[in-house]
Parts: sequence; structure tokens; C-alpha cells
Amino acid sequence: MGYEVIRLDVSSDLCEKTKTYFENMIVYKDPDQNKHFASLSIPPYLRDWMIMRFADGNGKVDLEKVDHFVKGNIPGKKDWELVKSRMIKEGERVRFLAKLRVEIDVKTGEGFFSLPDLGFPSRKREALVNGAVLRQYSQELLSDSETWGIIECTWNPFGLSGKEGDGVIQMVGYTPFQPYRIDIGFFQDVRKDFTVEEWIDLLLLAVDYNPAGFLDVRQKLTMLSRLLPFVEKRVNLIELAPKGTGKSYLMSQISKHGWLVSGGSISRARLFFHIGKNVRGLVSRYDYVAFDEVQTISFPDVDEVKGALKGYLESGEYRVGDYRGVGDAGLVLMGNIPDEKMNININMFTELPASFQESALIDRFHGFIKGWDIPRMRENMKAKGWALNVEYFSEVMHALRKEIIYPGVVDAILKIPRSSDTRDTTAIKRICSGFMKLLFPHIKSPDDVNPEDFMKYCLEPALEMRSTIKRQLHIMDGEYSNEIPKIALR
Repeated sequence: MGYEVIRLDVSSDLCEKTKTYFENMIVYKDPDQNKHFASLSIPPYLRDWMIMRFADGNGKVDLEKVDHFVKGNIPGKKDWELVKSRMIKEGERVRFLAKLRVEIDVKTGEGFFSLPDLGFPSRKREALVNGAVLRQYSQELLSDSETWGIIECTWNPFGLSGKEGDGVIQMVGYTPFQPYRIDIGFFQDVRKDFTVEEWIDLLLLAVDYNPAGFLDVRQKLTMLSRLLPFVEKRVNLIELAPKGTGKSYLMSQISKHGWLVSGGSISRARLFFHIGKNVRGLVSRYDYVAFDEVQTISFPDVDEVKGALKGYLESGEYRVGDYRGVGDAGLVLMGNIPDEKMNININMFTELPASFQESALIDRFHGFIKGWDIPRMRENMKAKGWALNVEYFSEVMHALRKEIIYPGVVDAILKIPRSSDTRDTTAIKRICSGFMKLLFPHIKSPDDVNPEDFMKYCLEPALEMRSTIKRQLHIMDGEYSNEIPKIALR
């Protein structure tokens, strides 16, 4: 692919254009300012909301006000026992901002909540959601696996049984943390007023990267390919990259709808379904599940997990005991690779754990990201200037997953040879659809497609990502063809 080298400054015109079209969804991003939020363990999607709340017209944040807000409104683990004491010993009704999960108890019909960041509760029936609150906010509390909100809690000494000594912490008030009403139609329409080059830079700035830190469009597209699972259901990717290219940051900090597994052991119960607790696993609760430092991932029962993975990667379904579940999460394997292994013509997948070095499993991954095409994180890679705030953009990407027009357009404009391998065509179509959602969200029908742009920014990257998987499969197992279908535009 012939990608042109671009200039190394971020256009002030783009910043002004972003301010004009996205007036209420932008923040001024400043790397020095962001360090303060990182020291408070504030994720970027919450950080940008706070910047909007405490910044002046020039984007300058009053950090003292931020500190005061965090101390008064976002308790940490070390603060939680004191907060409980205020409720139980002092009889206070406390109000704070937190990440929570709500589940319905099938036996009683009651809603129970947990606060994952605070490690509460240690036993399920210690945290009860008031029935009126659950009815009023059922959509917000139950539609996602975890959500942020301002919650009000008090201690009820009599609990569910009505007997003293059966006390529970009860959530008696809730305000959703939804600082932006997502109008996906507005986002799609606005894209028409940006060039594709401007839009690529706008997306990079939205996820905290400075376009000036990239040498050319190839590097930019490779970075944006990491966002495919954010916008497209069940896109399964493998990325091998040098250390320091920002893999973990993007997958763990940009969206609250994804989950990063950082090394260690992971069981089938955690991934798919826990029979004892009757709880769905990660693939049914998140948009994507990323295995970071995949070399260090292990499974208690390798064959059990591999069997469940093969079925899920193929169809999105899994079976655990008598339970049949489905999920929309894409699976992403991320690992480090030494310089001498950055070569698609040798077996790079020896860098994966032995449990993943099976051709039948690898074939179910749709594309490969050449992480060595992404620059190492340097100071000039950090976004500075007016840009879409992370929380707004992450919610847009989450909403785009539900838009069904894009796969239909891709189907309509691609010419698929009748002899094409089904897994190849599924992979290429899915990646094309993801790139279309990211780069051309304004497309509503095949007539809206610019053939040259689609070829350059959607089809060619999709073909390359899938062809790397096929090349590796052929090296691992000669029964697999080295070729991908000759898919073209109609």
C-alpha cells in the first residue's frame, strides 16, 4: 500500500473545526495536566468529564478543586471502612461517585449491587438496591455489566428479613454518570464536513494521541485498528508489538466497556460462565476482552478453556454445563515481540503461549496488527489541544456496535469469489465494517461509498490483516493455504 508521508504538526484548523462542530463534547488536552489525574488513579473517560467541569474557557483546570472533588466524592479502598462507619455508626446517608454492578437475584427478585473498585461487598446479600431505584433506572443499571453513577447509600439494620442483626447497605438514590447524551445521527452527519485525513487525526486526538507523533498514514491506521473491537462486535485480533507502544493504555483506559486481563491465570468460569455463582463471564458482559502480555497467561484446565474458546470465537456461543450463553465481545491477544521476530515470513506465533499455538484456534482470529508499525510512546505522542473528550467518544464507539447498516453496505459492495473460504470472508467483511464505522460513519448506503477511499482505508487494511493470519497458519501447518480470496469491489 502506498501511504504518503504527512507533515509533523497538528493543524490549528482541525482544532478550530473540532471546537465548532463538537462545542459541548470537547476538552483541552494537556499532558502535564493529565499527569495529575493519573496520580489520582482517575481513568481518562472520567478525567475528561472532570476537566470539562473544572476548566476555564481556555481549558485550564483548577487542580485544587479537582483534588477537593475527588476527596469528597470518589472514595478509594482505604476510605471505604470510614464511609461504612459513617453509615452504620453515625446513621449518615452518604453520596459518592463510583463504579458499580447490579445483578438480579432470581430467587427473590431483589437487586444487589457491588462496588468493584472498593472490593465491596464480601458477601452478596450485604448490598441491596432499593426497589424504586431499580425500577426507575433499570435500563442504566442492568443494560451494561458495570456503570458509573452517583449513588446514595444508607444502612438498614433489619435487612431483607426484617430482623435486627441482618443489616445491609442499601442504595436509596442513583444518578447515572452520563454527562453526554449520545446522538449517533449527529456524529454521523458531522463526519461529512471533515476530510478523511482530518477525521483520522480527530480520532487519534480523541484517544489521547497526537497525530504529529506519527510519520505517515500507515502508522495512524495501524493505531486505529486497535479500536476495531470498540466499534464492531466479535472482532478477534492478535497484536504483537515492541514494548512501549501503548497497547495496555488503549485497551484499559479509553472505554469502560472493555476488560483487560494482565497476565496470570484465567478460568473458563471467569471467561464464560460461573456455574456455582450463576454469573455470566467476561465475554457476555463487555465489548472486548484483551489478554495483555499474553505470554504470561495460563489456564487451570487448558483443554476445557480451548474447547470453549473455539466455539465462542466461531459463533459467539458457548456452553458450560447445561448453560448455553452468547456474547458480543471480541477477543484480543496482545504480546511483546523482539526485533528479530518482526517478520511475517517466519513463525511469529511462537511468542504466544503454547495453549494458543494451535492452527485451528488461530484460524478463528480475524486479523493481525503489526504493532511494530506503531511508534513507541514519546512525549510528542501525547495529545495537546482541543479534542473530543474520551468519555463521549467511547460512548459513540459503544453505540456504533449496534448499528447494522454498515455490514449491509459492506456485503453490497464487495464481490466475493464463490470458492472463498468462509472464515476468510467473514474476517475481511468484519474488519471492513469496523473501519467504515471508524472512518466513514456517515455512510448510509452503497451509493455513499467513495470506491477509492473504501479500497485504501477499509478493504486493503482488512486484506493485509487477514493475510498475515493466513501466512502464519501456512507456516505453522502446511494444510492451510497461504492465499486469501481475491475480494474486490463490485
